[in-house]
Amino acid sequence: MEIKNHWENVYATKTPEQVSWTQATPQTSLDLIATFQLPKSANIIDVGGGDSHLVDFLLELGYQNITVLDVSGKALERAQKRLGEKAKNVEWIECNILDFTPTKQYDLWHDRAAFHFLTSVEDIEKYVDTVSNFVCNGLCIATFSTEGPLKCSGLSISQYDEKKLCELFDNCFKKVACHTENHTTPFDTKQNFLFCTFQKKIVKTEST
Repeated sequence: MEIKNHWENVYATKTPEQVSWTQATPQTSLDLIATFQLPKSANIIDVGGGDSHLVDFLLELGYQNITVLDVSGKALERAQKRLGEKAKNVEWIECNILDFTPTKQYDLWHDRAAFHFLTSVEDIEKYVDTVSNFVCNGLCIATFSTEGPLKCSGLSISQYDEKKLCELFDNCFKKVACHTENHTTPFDTKQNFLFCTFQKKIVKTEST
């Protein structure tokens, strides 16, 4: 509840222009999602999506099965209000990712700036297990790099380099590509992010 209360307070007291993660156009995420060449019927989940505009663009591109998950109900309400009638075409899940048990397989799992808030080995392993068990195709994840901030919204985060991030998911996913880039915040500061895409490994079975 402490984490939920923190984020509910953030979204209740700050505008999008007052939080660092806001993007008018999430172009990098859109470009990376496009590389998977998914059908418009693909199941896509945006983890920690909050009031991100990614869902707006995915709907405009014609994707039909989009899920947005966030611990903050106020963040999801913002996004729903912004989308109006289009919000009915999205599945909204108010839940801490650590308490999330998916009811279906996802073709693509997208996470920009949620995973790095997990700092304990136990929580990180639980997240990785969920992704490994419920993602059947692609993973797109962005975290603060080793050149990025040590905190965000007053909370400590876990920094990652390419090797560290890839090793976490290596059991079930193979790396497609990784790169770092600076995100310019609404108040004109820079945050260095690591973006990585992964493909689910094909499990080979012995023929009988």
